[in-house]
Amino acid sequence: MFADLLRQVPFFVSLPEAEINLLAHTLREIEYPEGAVLFLEGEKGERFFILLEGEVDILKALGTSEERLLGTRRAGSFIGEMSLLSEDQKRSASVRARTHLRMLEMTRLEFDELLHRVPDLAYEMMRVLSRRLRETENTTIRDLREKNERLSEAYQELKEAQAQIIEKAVMDRELAFARRIQQSILPSTAPVLEGFEFGTLMVPSRMVGGDFFDFVPLEDGRLGIAVADVTDKGVPAAIFMAVVRSLLRAEAARFLAPKEVLLQVNQLLLEMNTEGMFATLLYGVLDASSRDFHYVRAGHEHPIWITAEGEFIQPQPHNGQPLGILPEPDLDEQTFHLDNGAVLLLFTDGVTEEKDLQTSQFGIEHLRDIVTQNRQAPAQILCDRLFEALNTFRGSGTQSDDVTLVAVKVI
Repeated sequence: MFADLLRQVPFFVSLPEAEINLLAHTLREIEYPEGAVLFLEGEKGERFFILLEGEVDILKALGTSEERLLGTRRAGSFIGEMSLLSEDQKRSASVRARTHLRMLEMTRLEFDELLHRVPDLAYEMMRVLSRRLRETENTTIRDLREKNERLSEAYQELKEAQAQIIEKAVMDRELAFARRIQQSILPSTAPVLEGFEFGTLMVPSRMVGGDFFDFVPLEDGRLGIAVADVTDKGVPAAIFMAVVRSLLRAEAARFLAPKEVLLQVNQLLLEMNTEGMFATLLYGVLDASSRDFHYVRAGHEHPIWITAEGEFIQPQPHNGQPLGILPEPDLDEQTFHLDNGAVLLLFTDGVTEEKDLQTSQFGIEHLRDIVTQNRQAPAQILCDRLFEALNTFRGSGTQSDDVTLVAVKVI
């Protein structure tokens, strides 16, 4: 039976009949299951195999990140010859069964005796080895090309990532500079007005923001107070904020009534605003002698007014419309009289619309309660405690909008 199988192996086609019969009686049949490792790269080799049935994979660096398939051998192939021909007698690759295998095993001694009896068999082996070498070289070249392509792609990605890092670093520096500029144009100290104390806080949700507050000294012991919220966030909002603030200060310095100030600012915004941006704004004049706060709202949040006894004074309902959209916006104009101990809080919607982890809003009632509880604290402490409460409410979430507070307390 082995003789018939050996006659079908290309390597033995040229053998004389006597040699076929001799090998059939001396070679041993062995079997390996699928997945079995016949031998490992670097091991000393003492056996040569002729594959009768099944397929094997020839592998370099088996079991490592560099593992590479050199080729697959099928029935009729011989395996393990390199260790028998090399000087160090070591396996040049690992062999693993792709399928169940039936093979004939030949020892080193039997292999040497066969080559001495049939020298022409060495030429046939060299032809097979030469072909395998070409296949291996082609595989190696293909692998090197693929690795080179991957390296080129990785290098390009690295260059792009480096460019993005540099661009981000430049942008971060520019944003930091813009933040310092924005902070520099806002009041750095609270105003001094007899009978009153002031607290302020502004925290952008990004490096720069669209909120602002301002104090404008006026004649006869009066003080202009403004809080505004520009649509959008980031750099565009910051630029538009600076424009609105400049226009407001310029018009307020003309000692116009609050409503006239906002109407003039609105007209100027309509002439220069090509991007469709707008701002909600509350501007009022605090009279130290009468203790009246006369204000006008353009779509902004209602102020919170708490008396010394803790009573909340509800402003008359009226929304008003933002600046920069309509030629004649509907404005809300009202006046508060502030008695001793009263607290007035102006704020932006980044306070009341802040969300917790369950997406519930902070809300006006929550804000009003905290103001009431802290009405006896200094105005600046009140602002700080409000922001602490906002951070506690938010939890581990990120600040979603700019936050601005201006507290006025009668002392």
